[in-house]
Amino acid sequence: MLEDGRSLGRSLRIWRTLNGIKQSHAAELLKVSQGTISRWESGMIIPDADEAGALRDLLGAKLDSAADFALARLVERSTSRIHLVCDLSHRLLAASRSRAQGWGLSFAELHGRSLWRYATPEIVAAEGRLRDRGWFERRPPSLQLETGPNRSNEVPIEPSTLAWTRLQLSDGSFARLTETLE
Repeated sequence: MLEDGRSLGRSLRIWRTLNGIKQSHAAELLKVSQGTISRWESGMIIPDADEAGALRDLLGAKLDSAADFALARLVERSTSRIHLVCDLSHRLLAASRSRAQGWGLSFAELHGRSLWRYATPEIVAAEGRLRDRGWFERRPPSLQLETGPNRSNEVPIEPSTLAWTRLQLSDGSFARLTETLE
């Protein structure tokens, strides 16, 4: 489950504003009309599957600024079991040593890859309820969820309580900080 079409339109508007990009330029980048961009952003229409994929590629979280790199360093140096992923694609951006120690694959092997394939049924269900819980709003709440194991040797998840926090990066994209609380 990834961000829905209406939320993508909202994310596009935020991304454009933060990057000083006009609707006409975004339309060129996405190979659609300026009117289509306007209707996506207003929620009047929802992008189809191909358009949503192009939007996710454009809006995917990237660590581009000094502040973003500082955030990644804080995650990497943390003693907590935390990791940072792109909120749209679940691509791994950073992980603490204590998080990565439990993985069967190295951070280098996982960096830039989506961790979605390792999600537990509880994580999948929580992802499906994000919109109802205000995750895509201007000031999203931090969320906690209980999860069971995923039985993966590559990226094992043990029964635990997770906290998710949505963070906006300097380019307007969003990342998710995931912390294991217990």
